[in-house]
Amino acid sequence: MAARNTARKRAFQILFESDQRGVDVLTVLADWIRHSRSDIRQPPVSEYTMQLVEGYATKVRRIDDLIAQYAVGWTLDRMPVVDRNILRLGAYELIWVDETPDAVVLDESVQLAKEFSTDESPSFVNGLLGRFKELKPSLRRDED
Repeated sequence: MAARNTARKRAFQILFESDQRGVDVLTVLADWIRHSRSDIRQPPVSEYTMQLVEGYATKVRRIDDLIAQYAVGWTLDRMPVVDRNILRLGAYELIWVDETPDAVVLDESVQLAKEFSTDESPSFVNGLLGRFKELKPSLRRDED
């Protein structure tokens, strides 16, 4: 499953870049795809990376609302940019991508936090995504 791990990491990087640049995530995805086709030094953007980014783009408002609602003591603006985007990606995959086991989403999100964020971030990411895991049936039902 190294390919899925790499796909998630690239999807996170695209979300992060979008947030930092203040540009729509689909625009950044298109940039990554274009660069990978025109520069052999750039790795290709996998189908799963595209699926994650495009899926996230359809749920962006809902995901941000959920994070804002359940991240006790943290507003989205005050949250570290890395954590915010790990949570966005993790929330999308956890709640709306049924073929990925919940435990895998939590573990991979925590690993991203360990690699790219602060010492406190893995437990924060794990706690909030764990809450979403518990609430998953009702979060999906609320949307219908």
